[in-house]
Amino acid sequence: MIQKSTLEFLSSLAKNNDRDWFQANKSTFEKAQKNAADFADELLAKMNKHDNIETESGKKSLFRIYKDTRFSADKTPYKTHFGMRFSRATAQLRGGYYFHLEPGNSFVGGGFFAPNPDDLKRIREDIVFNYEEWNDILNEPHFVKTFGGLRGDEVKTAPKGFDKDHPAIELLRKKQFILTHKFTDKEVLDPDFVTKLDETFQAFRPFFDYMSEVLTTDSNGESII
Repeated sequence: MIQKSTLEFLSSLAKNNDRDWFQANKSTFEKAQKNAADFADELLAKMNKHDNIETESGKKSLFRIYKDTRFSADKTPYKTHFGMRFSRATAQLRGGYYFHLEPGNSFVGGGFFAPNPDDLKRIREDIVFNYEEWNDILNEPHFVKTFGGLRGDEVKTAPKGFDKDHPAIELLRKKQFILTHKFTDKEVLDPDFVTKLDETFQAFRPFFDYMSEVLTTDSNGESII
């Protein structure tokens, strides 16, 4: 489980984001990082019971806590959260999972953050011809309760080559297809949080499975892999 001391370390780091403090508290950081990695290991084991995850270990799922400040106006040297990424294995399985652990701002995210031009075109073509299936997935009650709806950047009007009056124009305008769900600190510290988090990841699957089919076949349903 996520330890209270891990959240306390991240809270302290947010208030003392400098190298001297970090070095003086390095051992506390290492304990918090190990807790996060151990939690990720247990989560990974649960996820592999219902999905095929490429990520090899909890430790390898963790992003570095050190920030790249070369092109940022914010020069504080450390992230004040632990981020975990879980990639799906094989070219047939699309979509990826992310867990962000931060006091007062913990959440999961997943989906398609930067589809390449060919994938984005294929997604939009499928929306045009199969928007009723999209509506069925996106309006399913448990899906709506968990995620609310799709998030992400979008074009202002209609994408080039697509009808601005199409019934699914709100979907066609999207450039990203992202799902998120937030958790309170109380939820994060619950002994059974790893199970709740895994169940939330399972809720991504109807969307991921549909998108995997779309992105691995052409408009005639023939495999392109």
